[in-house]
Amino acid sequence: MVFTAVLSCQSQQDGTITRVDKEAIKAEVIGKDVQLVDVRTPEEYNAGHIDDAINFDLSNRSAFLKQIETLDKDRPIYVYCMIGSRSAYAAKILRSKGFAKVYDYSGGYDDWRKP
Repeated sequence: MVFTAVLSCQSQQDGTITRVDKEAIKAEVIGKDVQLVDVRTPEEYNAGHIDDAINFDLSNRSAFLKQIETLDKDRPIYVYCMIGSRSAYAAKILRSKGFAKVYDYSGGYDDWRKP
């Protein structure tokens, strides 16, 4: 567990994106003061999402770029989609816009809803 935390800190310091799994989301996001962004379409979001997630639709790039301006660059941001492809792209955009603490839930909502 300590080893993972050390790797996460190093990853953020060198400007990379940290990929996280379901257990990390449960431990680091649920009930914590972080920003959780669902980058799926509104239809996908409305069909089900992780509690407290906000929906910024990556498929509407111009709206997505405006929406991310409302996020706090000093607080951690966790992004997810259905299986991890769109969230990886969204995480790269966030890093390019100066967000330092970016985490990509690589399993996505598909993984989240599994028992």
